Amino acid sequence: MSTNETPITLAAFFTEGRLTSIPRKPARRTALLDHLAQSLFEPDRSYSEREVNEALLTVHADTSMLRRYLIEARLLTRTRDGSSYRRASASAAPESQPPAA
Repeated sequence: MSTNETPITLAAFFTEGRLTSIPRKPARRTALLDHLAQSLFEPDRSYSEREVNEALLTVHADTSMLRRYLIEARLLTRTRDGSSYRRASASAAPESQPPAA
């Protein structure tokens, strides 16, 4: 499967390559966000907010919501001033972190 293909488990959330709904279940939402991060953003590359929005616009009109979800899920990181974004390393994803005590 190429990185641009939608996994079969997420296909119900897309129509003609466009995201039509956001899963409510946390595990599915995380899987969706991970798919978006992996398919839209290259590792080890910085993006401006405009570039992030342009990438997210290819799948959904509400770029600010998706950008916020990706940041909250720790799949994208940004500088303190919001001028630069990066795809987080695999070790920064929530599933990879040890559980909180």
